[in-house]
Amino acid sequence: MCSSDLESMAAQAGFSIAAPAFGSRQDASVLSAVSLSAEAAPFTPRDSSDADKQFSHCYAKLRGLRPQSAQLRDHLNLLFDKLLSENYNKTFNPDITIRPEDVCTLLKHASSLVPFNQEHLVIKLCQLIHHLLNQLKVIMDELTLDVLMNYVTCALKKCSTWTHSDVLLALSTIVYGNGPQCHQHLESLLSENGILLQYSSPSQPDLELQRVSLNCMANICLRIPGQPPLDEQYRAVCFRVFLKTLQTCKPASADELFFCMVLQSALKGLQCCFSGGKWKFGGMEELGTVLAILKQMMFQGSPGVSVEWPSVLYPAPLPQYEGPSSPRQPETTKPPEMSKNVTGRSKPSANKKRKSRGKGKKNTTEENEDEDVDGEITNKQEALKEQCAAEKENTAKPSAQNLYPSWKQTSSDSEFSDPEGGAQSKLRLYHGRVRQGALLCLLAVVKSVEKRTLYGYWSSFIPDSPIGGPPQLTLITTILKDPSPKVRACALQVLSAMLDGSRQFLAVAEDITSSRPSYTSFSFSLATAIRELHRALSLALLAEISPQTLTQIIKCLAYLVTNAPYHRLKPGLLSPLWRQIRPYVRHRDVNVRVSVLTLYGALVTTQAPLSEVQLLLRQPDGSSVFGSYTPQDTSLSWRQRDGVSSSSCTPVKQDSHSPLNSHTPKEEDSSPPWLLQLCVALITQPRESQSDSEETGATVLEPSPVRLEALQVLSHLVRGYFSLCQSHLFEIGQVSAWCLGETDPSIQLHGAKLLDELGTGIIQQYRPENNIPESQRIPISQVVAFWSEVLRGPLNAALQNEQHPTLQTSACDTLSSILPQAFAQLPEKTQLMCITVLLGLTYSENYLVKTAAVRALGIYVLFPCLREDVMFVADTANTILAALEDRSPNVRVKAAWSLGNLTDTLTVNMESVSVDFQEELSDMLLLKMLQTATRASSDKDRVKSNAVRALGNLLHFLRESQLTRSVFKQPLEDAVRALVKTVQSEAMMKVRWNACYALGNAFRNPALPLESASWSHDAFSALCNVMTSCKNFKVRIKSAAALSVPAQRCCYGDTDRFICVWHALATALENSEDTNDFLEYRYSASLRHTLSQALLHLLSLSQVEDMSALAKSLSGEEGRGIRVHLVKYLRAEEAATEGAEDDRYGDSFTPQQRVKALEKTAERLRRLETEVNKDTVVAFLEDLLKSCEEP
Repeated sequence: MCSSDLESMAAQAGFSIAAPAFGSRQDASVLSAVSLSAEAAPFTPRDSSDADKQFSHCYAKLRGLRPQSAQLRDHLNLLFDKLLSENYNKTFNPDITIRPEDVCTLLKHASSLVPFNQEHLVIKLCQLIHHLLNQLKVIMDELTLDVLMNYVTCALKKCSTWTHSDVLLALSTIVYGNGPQCHQHLESLLSENGILLQYSSPSQPDLELQRVSLNCMANICLRIPGQPPLDEQYRAVCFRVFLKTLQTCKPASADELFFCMVLQSALKGLQCCFSGGKWKFGGMEELGTVLAILKQMMFQGSPGVSVEWPSVLYPAPLPQYEGPSSPRQPETTKPPEMSKNVTGRSKPSANKKRKSRGKGKKNTTEENEDEDVDGEITNKQEALKEQCAAEKENTAKPSAQNLYPSWKQTSSDSEFSDPEGGAQSKLRLYHGRVRQGALLCLLAVVKSVEKRTLYGYWSSFIPDSPIGGPPQLTLITTILKDPSPKVRACALQVLSAMLDGSRQFLAVAEDITSSRPSYTSFSFSLATAIRELHRALSLALLAEISPQTLTQIIKCLAYLVTNAPYHRLKPGLLSPLWRQIRPYVRHRDVNVRVSVLTLYGALVTTQAPLSEVQLLLRQPDGSSVFGSYTPQDTSLSWRQRDGVSSSSCTPVKQDSHSPLNSHTPKEEDSSPPWLLQLCVALITQPRESQSDSEETGATVLEPSPVRLEALQVLSHLVRGYFSLCQSHLFEIGQVSAWCLGETDPSIQLHGAKLLDELGTGIIQQYRPENNIPESQRIPISQVVAFWSEVLRGPLNAALQNEQHPTLQTSACDTLSSILPQAFAQLPEKTQLMCITVLLGLTYSENYLVKTAAVRALGIYVLFPCLREDVMFVADTANTILAALEDRSPNVRVKAAWSLGNLTDTLTVNMESVSVDFQEELSDMLLLKMLQTATRASSDKDRVKSNAVRALGNLLHFLRESQLTRSVFKQPLEDAVRALVKTVQSEAMMKVRWNACYALGNAFRNPALPLESASWSHDAFSALCNVMTSCKNFKVRIKSAAALSVPAQRCCYGDTDRFICVWHALATALENSEDTNDFLEYRYSASLRHTLSQALLHLLSLSQVEDMSALAKSLSGEEGRGIRVHLVKYLRAEEAATEGAEDDRYGDSFTPQQRVKALEKTAERLRRLETEVNKDTVVAFLEDLLKSCEEP
């Protein structure tokens, strides 16, 4: 094999698999930027037009050749050499204009010219296939794919073995992401006797052939988003090969370096099998086997690790519900690594000795290979993309004590000083790549396996023993001890993925109790694991010097903080972390600063308000951006310029007469929380120039990612700890106004969201259910002043910014967060501006803007100062009705919700406003609302749930003069039948109970002809049916409540219908505990409460003609069951809890009031005309009253 062939294969020997044939893949090699002096001659790369000309020349020459051409072999050799010598990489030559179809045509034609007996030409053609498809990122058409697949598969069968490594290299490039499209060739490649299975077998003596074959199989398994997955049969075959390769020990005669390359290819293939889907490779045994081998590979070549690894990891048993755990037994799944951790091996100690003298220079080849690895990983892992993005500044090393061994003091995998040569350093580099590949593969497993299944394996990867326990080899070991920053970063990614979404699992953790039981409970073990994670990540944070890995540590801490239940843990975990990350807000690396802010955002979000965080926020240890500068504040000192606080340079201008400068006495005495000061400073104040490339003395704000993250933290702070921020309402509002006045749409958007949070916080203060004393609220006068200033500022421009609809949407949300009491005191022209803007934005072509505007109008229509304005209600109604016909489902959902609010306003006005409001509202508008809501009730469930609510309100609101008009007759019937149909449908339960509630709401209208309408029987039958048969108890409760609404006996129709309702209520009461769903059982008390109330309501309305049927029911078995529950209801022995009805339908009477109402019913029945069965009913009621008198 020629030297060029060996070099080509060596380029593939890294962690990356064969180069892609898809445009989505990025080239692995990236040149680092080099600063040139002004005197130096500029570097001029070769003109891309030369590459185009060379390709066009060779393309024309090659297309002119035929199999019978003279000197064909010489011509092909020359043309192939020219094409291979050219660099087509678009990273270096971005202006290359070679068309993919020309590349496909050239390769197809070349394959028809090279016979298989000319093996040197076959090798060159295979190299050319790899060269062109890789560098030009060509997406092949089906014909080209088929032709090239046929050629290389035939070459594998007909050519000598010495050519197969190059042929397989071409094959790996062709099949990259094209596995499903190559199904007709996979049988010959992956069958029992297929050549890929032969070469990839662990018994294959040629490790290079084994490696390239594994690469081919990995590329076959690779799934490109949007394409169908590989057939499970072939995926399973590849999975078994990859797993078997990893489980096989290194042959005694094999070179360690080449064996590492084989392991890398197998790990990459395993990763491709897992990526992009759910786990489909067997049950717990297979999963345990994979996790065991990956854990072993995590420590491949690690200094001081020599253990016997288990072949399978078994999940630890997890309790289904929190409760006392049995005494903790020794874990059988723990590998014997705990007692066999060897730290005195000669080779690592030699490495330590050499490393202590300092860093050596990297070998150029190794550096390039390392960059290739970076490119591969960066392209494949989104999280590592985030690490490397926006790295424009140098890293400042924190002055922390060295917690790592001497062999860890490097900033790159390949920075080794090896006096014996590059062999050992290169071996360490390749061992690191194996560990990196194992962790990336483990990351793919974590993402593909169901979280609940993975929780059982946490103890194998996350330590759960307290400090001082036996050492464990876990992800924490890698994070703290691995010499490669890239491996440490991958371990942190895996840990972050495991923590992400684990809130429900970690919620049972608890160690807040003072007494320690004699056993170790599961909740205490989880709490210990959380504390160990805090301790380990804190150590890693202190010792880490790589900015990329440092970013991952802080992100991992953010995941931990987001999911851990600190309200169930002893205080003291968050305070050290709060102080420890504080210096990093001045780190020179942008990504580190952003991740620190993300962590602060998690701290003020988790279980807010948390008492420990409240104490941290109240600590007056920061400099004030609103006042003087405190030199002791090290976290802000870097922002100081020329000995003067940068707060003096803030661009935020304040008018001395502006309301934003007004303060209450309380405000003057309180200083803003340090985190609030920091966020405001990062958002608005200039920073000191940190880069040599920036002009000295230039005023530069923080980079956009930092400012955006600071705005998000400020929003989280306002949302979770509004009471600490309310004293600085005006300053925060000024920050929002400043952001809205900028040109960056992202900054404007987050400024509007911050205003929205401020408005929402004020509204929450004034909600009656929050019981906040008036002295602790922001005074209405200040709220009015705040919104007056905001609405005079740049918010108007944001509302009219049609180029950025997302900003308009957020601005609409901001308008909807104005406190109703404050809105009433705003100037009339300001109120009119808000309403006019919102009405206008409902005609926006962007569905997001229209949705937000319709929602805001749905909130405004509930304002007391607007709901009695007939013109506003009519305008809003017409706008909402138009939106309900919109083609966007999101618009229709919000329009239905707003229509429900508007009809709520109508019913409220019936009770609070004179009849003039009903008379002034147009009959035609009400008819249109009724018809539109009826149509909407057949829409999607999210629309339907509010459409039926609106129907119930409208049927309640309509007056007799309207219902008797012929134009209302059919729409009225259609509306009721729509509700009946919804009650009986298979829609989601929320829709059904809303429909039951709506029927009850309609029954409250005395003008409805319940006794004579044709639809009345269907309405009562539907309610009775769901009350006795529906599995959902809340639907039963709503239907029972609806049946108890009619206030007159005639509304229930004749005796047959009345008794039908009675029997349905009695049957539902008897079956009120029949359920297999524990979640439904909690509503059973409320159901019995509502059913008992409904039965007594029917008795209070009963007439002489009903006595016979009622006496028969009450004197039998049914009556005895009814009596038991009615006694409990009258005595209030079983209070309605969850699922209790709205006050309008519910029963807020005391037991004495209930008994008094029953006495009135008994007295009324006694006065009825003589009827033989009346005495039975009266006797039943008297027995109830007597039972209530008994102690």
